[in-house]
Amino acid sequence: MKTQSPPEIRQTKVLRRVAVTALAAALLAGTATPAMGTVDRSVTVLKAAARQDRPELQKATQAFVDAGFAGVQVRVHDEQGEWVGSAGVRKLGQSAKPPTNGSFWAGSISKTVTATVVLQLAAEGKIGLDAPVAGYLPEFGLDRRITVRMLLQHTSGLFNYTGDFDSNGKWEPGISAAGRDWLDNRFRSYRPEELVRLALSKPARFAPGMDQNYTNTNYTLALLLIEKVTGRSYAEEMQRRILRPLKMRGTMVAGNRTQLPGPHAHGYYRYEDAGRQKVVDISRQNLSLLAGAGDLISTTQDLHTFISALNGGKLLPAKLLAEMREPHPKMGYGLGLFVQDLGPDCGTVFQHNGSPPHGYGAFMYSSPDGSKTLTASVTWVDEATRGPAKDYKKLVDSLVQEVFCGGQTAD
Repeated sequence: MKTQSPPEIRQTKVLRRVAVTALAAALLAGTATPAMGTVDRSVTVLKAAARQDRPELQKATQAFVDAGFAGVQVRVHDEQGEWVGSAGVRKLGQSAKPPTNGSFWAGSISKTVTATVVLQLAAEGKIGLDAPVAGYLPEFGLDRRITVRMLLQHTSGLFNYTGDFDSNGKWEPGISAAGRDWLDNRFRSYRPEELVRLALSKPARFAPGMDQNYTNTNYTLALLLIEKVTGRSYAEEMQRRILRPLKMRGTMVAGNRTQLPGPHAHGYYRYEDAGRQKVVDISRQNLSLLAGAGDLISTTQDLHTFISALNGGKLLPAKLLAEMREPHPKMGYGLGLFVQDLGPDCGTVFQHNGSPPHGYGAFMYSSPDGSKTLTASVTWVDEATRGPAKDYKKLVDSLVQEVFCGGQTAD
């Protein structure tokens, strides 16, 4: 099963064409706000307690920068201990490397955390996984065939409020998450109810339960479900159930916050204006656009803590964890997790990738028992064609193979 590319911006999947040389030339020729300086491409490494060098991990980390990404930070926990490294730059035009545990926009990794909270409520008998969502949120007039399980599994058929493809493969726009329109409105605040109502103003993609389609709308509804059932805000419930018990001090629900806290790497967006290329620092943006679906701020350490605890059985009863990890055949997606088979010699990993609209990517992988994990964040200069993100999947796969397969190529 293949690694999933960051899926928030579905309309860009047909546009990944820009070569690394073209990216560099355009940056140098543009009237960018930050100037492109000489990039120190060496890797900064914090070695594990055993002081191992792990050159194979250094090489796989460095490969992101060699492919044109601005910076990358990687954390690996395995039988050899902990390895942490970074490569590239924290900010264009400067030489400092990305912080090895800097904060970043985690994007759709948020879905795994949201799903975990919903499943905890199911374990407490406060939510029925196969109960109609309309029974909990009657104000939206949802199709009563849509169950809570369908939200978490992306089988509801609901339109994706950031845009979606119709049955003929034609793109139907929603709230813009790409291009100059997104750039000019990247600080706008959205209410979850507003996002859901926009989605419901569009025809369903398919009948509930009859197909699978990755849709942010499902997880924004899950946020509203959590709030309705608990009587507390999504952010409060996240703190109470996940972040505080696991001491994930570097993770928060962004809400309307537009600034990453503490040390962090910068992401960028490139566009053309009056025939000239411009590059804008977009490390500041408002992720209320992805409420419940992609609005967490986190660190590589916190993502390790979470995914290790989840797969180690510390957050859910065994029965519900098994249901979470049962993949739908179309996408290999369970209830908030992708299930990826790396082949007979490597086994299965449970993972989720994420990217807010632009400039940042993150990924989180775990062995079935949570003892081996890979968590990372990358930054790049994004654009309509996603720039170096065309190589994202290949680079992630190489790193995953190093960590979970000892460098072997998965079948």
